[in-house]
Order: sequence, then structure tokens, then C-alpha cells
Amino acid sequence: MPLPKYHQVYLVLREQLLEGMFSKGLPGELALMQQFSVARVTVRHALAQLAQEGLISREPGRGTRSLLQHGAIKVDAAAPKAQRARLTGLLENLVSMGLRTTVKVLSVERMLAPHDVAMSLQLQERDMVQKAQRVRYTNEGPLSHITTWVPERIAKGFGPKELAKKPILLLLEESGVKVGRAQQSISAKLTDANMAQHLDVSVGSALLSVNRLIYDTEDKPIQWLHGLYRPDRYEYQMQLSRVGSIDAKVWVSKELSANFH
Repeated sequence: MPLPKYHQVYLVLREQLLEGMFSKGLPGELALMQQFSVARVTVRHALAQLAQEGLISREPGRGTRSLLQHGAIKVDAAAPKAQRARLTGLLENLVSMGLRTTVKVLSVERMLAPHDVAMSLQLQERDMVQKAQRVRYTNEGPLSHITTWVPERIAKGFGPKELAKKPILLLLEESGVKVGRAQQSISAKLTDANMAQHLDVSVGSALLSVNRLIYDTEDKPIQWLHGLYRPDRYEYQMQLSRVGSIDAKVWVSKELSANFH
């Protein structure tokens, strides 16, 4: 049974609020009606639920504002190495996928590293990064929307033209970087109106959300990536092995792969 419309709107807005969006206030009811293609009563029902949970404040004449502190991308840099994906399997597979798909570069810009990106890449807050946004396609249509941040000092050798032709890991290696390992987390995210257009899916549908921090062979972060993937065209596989003594066996990953269709 599909979710009620108001609940779909509520879930998308709640996720955006938790990500730190709407620091200057939420869009008005009319804008939300147009964004989600729903009636005013649906928008009001969703906003009422957010207000009841203490996520927003609604004041006549002053609009709707978030009651949450800004919190964007976070990476647990202290995670044990046993939990981190290594180059063998995962990164090689990602390069292979990049060579077998096409990409549309949406934007490439030079900017000051946002606070959370600077922390993830171990940069000073005044350091510059290259932010790139791309949509990757298979023969069936859009597969993923990818946003990457790379320190400017190692991104000077490539721009929109190069990013449209080659996977970014190959471009990094061509710039003299020796790619080492990756730390990755996978969760789920609901589609907002903007992403629905890029990936050709309905607003409120589920996407796979991937956060990936890539290191060089000297264990220095070189790329922070946030990707949103269509689950009907992308799957993530992991082979597990049982290790340890008979009374304390645990599952550990043996190989990682990312398949698409």
C-alpha cells in the first residue's frame, strides 16, 4: 500500500531538515504545493506533523523556520581500519563502472571548503576545493547523481571536459596521486523534486545514498563523494567470511563490488 501523499511530503522535508537545509526558512505553502504537485491541505498536514515533532516553527507573518542546527556531511574519521573498504575490489570496480557508463557534468566550481568537507579532507577552512556534480547513465537511463569535493591542489589538472570523459579516480592518478583505500557508508534517502528530475524517478521514492572518503597510499584524504543511486539500476554486493575462534566468530567482508544494469 503506497504512503499517503502528506506522509511522502513529510518524509522528504524531514530528511532535508535533518541534513541542515532551510537555514533561511522553509519555502512557502504555494511553493511546496508546486514542488510536490499536491494540494494545500496535503502540505499543511505534512508541516503540522513536522511542527508536532519540534522540527519546525510556524509563525503567522514570519513563515516557517527550522529548529535544527546546521549539520551536513559527517564522516567518522576514527573508524577502525577493519571497517574501511580497501582498493582491491571496490575502487577497481568503480573505475570499471565509470568506463562502461556515460556521464553528464552538471557543474564544476572552485570554492572555499565547507566546514564539514574541510574536516573530512583534513583541510584548513580557508583552503579551496573543486566541487563537481555529475549524473551517470547506463543504456537504460540515469543511474546516479554524484557530488565530489577534491582539494584544489590536486584538481588543477582536470575540469568539466576531462570529468565528462574519464572516471575521477583515473584523473586523480593522472595528476600524480596514488589512490590507496576508501571508507564508505551506505544508507537510504528519499527523492526530492530536484533529484527526481535528474534521476527520472518520482518525488518521495527511495534512493541508495553513498558517502565515500578516498585516501592516497600515504593515508591522506584526497576525495569526498556523496552519491545517490537508483536502486532498480544499481546494487552493492559484499562477500562475507566467518573468522575467529569457535565461541567468538564474526563476519568480515572479503570482497566488495558494485553492479549496475
